[in-house]
Amino acid sequence: MLPFCGSLCLAADPDALSQALLERRCEACDLRSADLVHADLSTARLRNAQLQLANLSQANLEGADLFAADLRQAILAGASLRGADLRSARLEGVDLRSSDLTGALLDDAALIRSHWRGAIGLQPDWLSAAHFHNAGVAEAEAGRWPAAEQLFTAALALVEDEPLSWAGRGVSRGFQGKVALAASDLAKAEALSRASGDFESAERLKQLQLQVLESVEPELTQGGNGLGGAALEGVAGTLKPFSSVLQSLAPIALKFLMPLPF
Repeated sequence: MLPFCGSLCLAADPDALSQALLERRCEACDLRSADLVHADLSTARLRNAQLQLANLSQANLEGADLFAADLRQAILAGASLRGADLRSARLEGVDLRSSDLTGALLDDAALIRSHWRGAIGLQPDWLSAAHFHNAGVAEAEAGRWPAAEQLFTAALALVEDEPLSWAGRGVSRGFQGKVALAASDLAKAEALSRASGDFESAERLKQLQLQVLESVEPELTQGGNGLGGAALEGVAGTLKPFSSVLQSLAPIALKFLMPLPF
């Protein structure tokens, strides 16, 4: 386990490093890629710490002050974060599986791009299906279809009967050429819409299914410059479409990339 310290004890005296670890104080320090497996950092002051790619699995971070810490891609699997302050922390890609977040302080929607399955103590505001869904819509509008698919999948893991999330994932998969999966998702969205009495949407979704099934070996666009965002901005003609079929379904598909209220 690597000791940690602040700017006053960079890279030198082992006694100073040990003292820093015992004092549990390391604000704004550089702990990138540190091996802190099973570390006892309870009540540690780690504000603004750089913890990208650090391995904190099974660590004790109960009551730790991690305000504005950068934990991108860090591993906290199985860690105890009970009562920890994670407000303003960067949590993109952090592995929180099987961690304990009971009583922790987090910003709303802070976990939408983290790996949170199996974590305990989760609060609804952190993992609202609407937050995941709306983040998926934003990714789809930018043409980042794989990211959109993942976010819609996360939304559906929380709320299984939202037709717009099924439709959003179906559209995302359709624009990646995942024809069978896209059609299955759109069929589910159609069934849910029909069951709720929204027959107009159900018919549009049925039409969209048929168009997706007609697509053959779609030519994928690159993330960030996708057809979805371009179509919304009215500049689709400047991009190379995957196929004439998918280009023709875009106006219908984009109607189902709608945000949900919180």
